[in-house]
Amino acid sequence: MKILSRSVRRAVLVGAAALLLTASACSDPDSDSGSESAASITIGMQAPINSFDPADLLEGQQAYVWSALYDTLLHIDNDGKLQPNAAESWKYSDDARTLTLKLRDKMTFSSGDTVTAAAVKATLEHTIASAGSQRGNLEAVTAVEAPDERTVVLSLSRPDSSLLISLSQGAGVIGDPKTLNTPRTTLDPVGSGPYVLDRKATVNGSRYVLQRRDDYWNADAYPFRTLTVRVIADRTALFNALLSGELDAGTVDASQARAVKGAGRQLKRVEGVAIATLDLNDRAGTLAKPLGDVRVRRAINMAFDRSKIVEKIIGGLGQPTTQIFTPQSPAFDPALDKKYPYDPAAARKLLAEAGYAAGFSLTIPATVVSQILQPTITQSLGDIGITVNWKPVPPQDSGQTKEYAVYFNMAGTTPTPRTITLKLAPDGSKNPFKYKTPELAALIDKASTVTDPEQAAGIYQQINAYVVDDAWFAPIFSISANWVTKSGIEYLGNGAGLLSSVRTFGVTG
Repeated sequence: MKILSRSVRRAVLVGAAALLLTASACSDPDSDSGSESAASITIGMQAPINSFDPADLLEGQQAYVWSALYDTLLHIDNDGKLQPNAAESWKYSDDARTLTLKLRDKMTFSSGDTVTAAAVKATLEHTIASAGSQRGNLEAVTAVEAPDERTVVLSLSRPDSSLLISLSQGAGVIGDPKTLNTPRTTLDPVGSGPYVLDRKATVNGSRYVLQRRDDYWNADAYPFRTLTVRVIADRTALFNALLSGELDAGTVDASQARAVKGAGRQLKRVEGVAIATLDLNDRAGTLAKPLGDVRVRRAINMAFDRSKIVEKIIGGLGQPTTQIFTPQSPAFDPALDKKYPYDPAAARKLLAEAGYAAGFSLTIPATVVSQILQPTITQSLGDIGITVNWKPVPPQDSGQTKEYAVYFNMAGTTPTPRTITLKLAPDGSKNPFKYKTPELAALIDKASTVTDPEQAAGIYQQINAYVVDDAWFAPIFSISANWVTKSGIEYLGNGAGLLSSVRTFGVTG
């Protein structure tokens, strides 16, 4: 296995952090010092807000801003558990095709108007009717009704196991019907969330300043009276500011962690924030015939010395894995990580049994993300007889399509139902060849109709076991994050709560 030089590895780690870790939190130089400094927090993100229109919200770093301006119907807490939020309760019908939500009483928009079921209905219908980024998350919703001021009823064309997750994220925000279809919504929305934009202090595209609403129904969950989100593209500048004490919190790689810890900062390691994997998408062998044989896909899984890769390539900031679900997921099974031990000889034997003793070639798109592991993937697969040809593609063309049989993917983890919907369902956007098997399709259909979390967890584990055994992917490692905070600020997440929110930070004594 080819090992990069120390200087290159360091550059790789910094680049990976920039691509995979959600954000850094920085102290505002204008904020008070001492114990009062925790009353405000500034969070950095690497790209400006595209829009505050509910239909166009992007998840990821931008959610630090919009999740403070808007309530979501439901909430995923820092342990990854689905919780009530603007909706104090929810219930599915027996066939999982009708979802009824009961809103909290006495919620208000920042304008002072009351939040009603009619407002929820208007926002959901606005998103469904648009061509925005959130419409796909409500694809199963055929009708929204508001039979009274606090009840919202969603009718579905089919059971959708991802819907509750979507309602805890961008698809579940509540906008003010009076301003929802006006230009104001794009830059200065009227929402029901805990903060409002300070328009005088905000510079769109570079600095967003938000002030906490004292009349918000759940103000105690937001200890920071002022939230500032800055657009800062340079990760090196963020690290240097963290090291010098100008930052309250941030994410760092393994080598940087030693430096910040030596400077007296608090360090918290968060496991499983992302997964690095080869997505073996052409499982029917349509484009690359060898991949249609499960023995070939299993051989690819046995080609990687995952422990050595974690140690030498990412500096120990992760864990070897052969599954696409992290330990925080109810689908995770630690026994599955022993399914494919590093064994090039056994891999070559499997290839020979499949009729590929002389090997074959694969073309994989080369992206900014894949650069991290391209030499290692090339050598690892080459050692079992598979020649890898990397084809550079521009970032805008790096999405998974039927043009390539295999993709290298390194992305933040998503809630289990959404992972299943995106990667495993026949119409999933990360399943470009629309591959399906009767066995897995039956499990997915079964999971979509189950509304009890404990019962669903058992089905998720069956799905995971099937996918690992049938080698749909060749996962290599999960990625960890080192969160560094200074006195007075605490990072509360454990990698399970995936929405970028100021609620992942707390105040310590």
